Amino acid sequence: MKICIVYDSEGGHTQALAQAIAQGAEMVEGSEVYLQSVEEADVYKLHEMDAIIWGSPGHFGTISSGLKAWIDKLGYLWAEGKLINKIGAVFCTTATEHGGLESTMLNLITPMLHQGMIIVGLPGNLPENATYGSYYGVGVTCPIDSDEVLSENGAVLGRALGERVALVTKKFVNQQA
Repeated sequence: MKICIVYDSEGGHTQALAQAIAQGAEMVEGSEVYLQSVEEADVYKLHEMDAIIWGSPGHFGTISSGLKAWIDKLGYLWAEGKLINKIGAVFCTTATEHGGLESTMLNLITPMLHQGMIIVGLPGNLPENATYGSYYGVGVTCPIDSDEVLSENGAVLGRALGERVALVTKKFVNQQA
């Protein structure tokens, strides 16, 4: 099963989270993970994927312009219904604790819903997420005053989302066969 992870990253934080998500997805047997920045990702190949995960830094509570410009290229896929029933998930990073993680993730989910995708979030039964509250995907704070690109908790949440998406995708793909 093919899983595409597309990210926009400016300071390396979102890229590090994307890498953690890829590690989690790769833990599931049969996963082929394609990790690509928005500059590398080809929208014309998305229909070949079984799952699509995209993420960006949160800019004032919404999607970064780099990822938004890439998402805006998906109109032809929508017109042809090419992403209907693909598994989707989202992730983001912000510099401050109340920097718009939740609203950014909701904004990232909206285009997936327009495409007819099936959204996978991250449940609270994961101890690292129980009180962190990253339920719409993975949203983590990466303080600008820290030398740490991604916290260990952020990496754990990323791997958990990647693994969950891969497991759900595997079940879905196997049922469709």
